[in-house]
Amino acid sequence: MIRNRIDVITLGCSKNLVDSEKLMKRLEALGYTVCHNPDNVSGEIVVINTCGFIGDAKEESVNMILEVCEQKAHRHVRKVYVMGCLSERFFQELNDEIPEVDRYFGKFNWNELVEEVRLLRKADGPASDGQTSEQSLRFQRVITTPSHYAYVKIGEGCNRLCAYCAIPIITGHHVSRPMEEILDEVRWLTNQGVKEIQLIAQDLTYYGLDLYHKRSIAELTEKMADIRGVEWLRLHYAYPTGFPFDLLRVMRERPNVCNYLDIALQHISNPVLKRMRRHITSQETYNLLATLRREVPGIFLRTTLMVGFPGETDDDFEQLKTFVRHARFERMGAFAYSEEEGTYAAEHYADDVPDDVKQQRLNELMAVQQEIAGEVSHSMIGKTIRVIIDRQEGDYYIGRTEYDSPEVDPEVLIEKNGNKLTAGQFYNVLVTDADEFDLYAKTI
Repeated sequence: MIRNRIDVITLGCSKNLVDSEKLMKRLEALGYTVCHNPDNVSGEIVVINTCGFIGDAKEESVNMILEVCEQKAHRHVRKVYVMGCLSERFFQELNDEIPEVDRYFGKFNWNELVEEVRLLRKADGPASDGQTSEQSLRFQRVITTPSHYAYVKIGEGCNRLCAYCAIPIITGHHVSRPMEEILDEVRWLTNQGVKEIQLIAQDLTYYGLDLYHKRSIAELTEKMADIRGVEWLRLHYAYPTGFPFDLLRVMRERPNVCNYLDIALQHISNPVLKRMRRHITSQETYNLLATLRREVPGIFLRTTLMVGFPGETDDDFEQLKTFVRHARFERMGAFAYSEEEGTYAAEHYADDVPDDVKQQRLNELMAVQQEIAGEVSHSMIGKTIRVIIDRQEGDYYIGRTEYDSPEVDPEVLIEKNGNKLTAGQFYNVLVTDADEFDLYAKTI
């Protein structure tokens, strides 16, 4: 056990990561050394920021809690605190079933966690009192990503109430952050050397409706693009219904707004979309994609699709495969439906698609996409592209294009060949080869 050290473990999405990074800065202000996702848990205090979105994520969070509590039982850890989505949703159940945790916190009250640690620190003896003003720490955080990119969360919660989704149960209604506060945060990040902003929210396209009574994502994006030091600005998690088309002009006109959009569509069959409560039709979806590609030439689209939703027939699934072949998404993920307690689907529909059918459909759908992804990658051979370097790995520098979000999208493997490239810098490279997942390139 290393005294005066706190290990913070983040599970789940990039929105959780932002919370962890801001928490870590506040814990550092108390005088602790703070480590993120350590290879070996060895701090005297461990904070687990949990995910509670789907079954696999919940299981991963519970297993991590049990693992760290085992370390505590052997006196390798002094205190264990749990926060985040899982404890927000199952606060009492976790208290009852895993009482070895010293204290549970929800997703939104982690300032209470800071106060708990401050009092513990004070009881241990003279140290920083942690009374650094909240105003001075407003935008500060420990950047745990490579120093050239960071995630910026512009809102919390969701108003969509899709039948399968537990997010509104966990996070509540959508709450937008004030625009000037977000812009100040981006300025702070660029002053730290961040060049690439990953804009995130559960639903970017809803931004501003609660504060400004209009969809304001286009205005926010344009103002962010004007900030000196923002080289790339990438948009994650748009929603198709009520899409703000003025955003497309900003994407088309601003060279530092990446021609990339992450927009989860979930399905294409009208009966399934209706049961999902997506408030959009098949034809409206096809029309939306046509508009996106027409208004932003060369845009790369990432989507997420679901198979096995209650009532999904063989015909529904065939429509989905036809849709994927037609849409030719440059980036796509898919998952099988899993029932989440408390959701509309869990309360109103029988989970009637057998697990083996779900898995078979998932495999078929991803096989279709794999062929498309390979064709997209091979179409890049012979082209000169701009990349940002993330790291070195073996005989390659690993970079990404404006069409690639960190960790989920393809990478560009650049031969070293005696060249010295620097992480966080941009280079033009020539694509020499490709597979379904990555590009291979050499410096020009």
